[in-house]
Amino acid sequence: MNKIIFKGTCTAAITPFLDGEVDFEALGKQIEFQIANGIEALCVLGTTGEAPTITDSEYEAIAKFSFEKIAGRVKFILGSGSNCTKKAIEKSQLAQKIGADGLLVVTPYYNKCTQKGLVKYYNDVCSNVDIPVLCYNVPARTGVNILPETMEEIAEIKNIGGIKEACGNMEQICETARRIRGKTALYSGDDNLNLAMLSIGSMGLISVASNIAPKEVGDVAKLYFAGRNQEATELQERLLPLIDAMFTEVNPIPVKKASELIGLGSGYVRAPLTELDEKYVVQMKKILKEFGLKIKE
Repeated sequence: MNKIIFKGTCTAAITPFLDGEVDFEALGKQIEFQIANGIEALCVLGTTGEAPTITDSEYEAIAKFSFEKIAGRVKFILGSGSNCTKKAIEKSQLAQKIGADGLLVVTPYYNKCTQKGLVKYYNDVCSNVDIPVLCYNVPARTGVNILPETMEEIAEIKNIGGIKEACGNMEQICETARRIRGKTALYSGDDNLNLAMLSIGSMGLISVASNIAPKEVGDVAKLYFAGRNQEATELQERLLPLIDAMFTEVNPIPVKKASELIGLGSGYVRAPLTELDEKYVVQMKKILKEFGLKIKE
């Protein structure tokens, strides 16, 4: 099997802002919160990190800060995908230079390349770096879907470390799992399907909800890997209302508001995103309290 970056839970980290600028103090606080609660990896500057609205200089500054703050305590994964292959290569090379343990490379968006184009895209990125690359399949965002037979071909690339699968189609995911088994890793990219994907061989979870409940989300994987399936099921079911609350509006709008409510940073999101609608804020407060989290008033 190709090199595995991590086993367990990776938080798809938010990027906190203050007065429109990156809030490095809050970012540091979030990183410490995650590590203290037992996650195995952090993915910085992916979709949840608002990567499309991050400038090149901010990207480098956030990446360097995160690398130094994490200090090797958990695996450090950087988002480096783009709809321009040249840009994806440049970001991937920078991420490797900074010290990332691996890369999360989303499929090219908007351009809508073919399946052949996807294979070439990942070949081109992988041939220009030495660290493991995770494919990220999220067609609802990108308009491009990595089909199982395509992922089977991509899995042969020497430094492909796996796929973060968020297509939402469990039938497709099962077929992808079958085709890549023993070649590269499968990771859940959809919190609602975390337990289901563990049951078909997922190596772990790349989670939005773990920004808010890292211990509990992480424990779902830990319990499952320990063979304590009933406990894992009960915990996943306890998490479901919280998970649903994270997606009442477009990610990362709800999770950033939840982060603000529990005292980990501002709910500010960069335009064209807007802050969580008040009707969902009321609902969010209720769900967070019922989950046992303290709301900062």
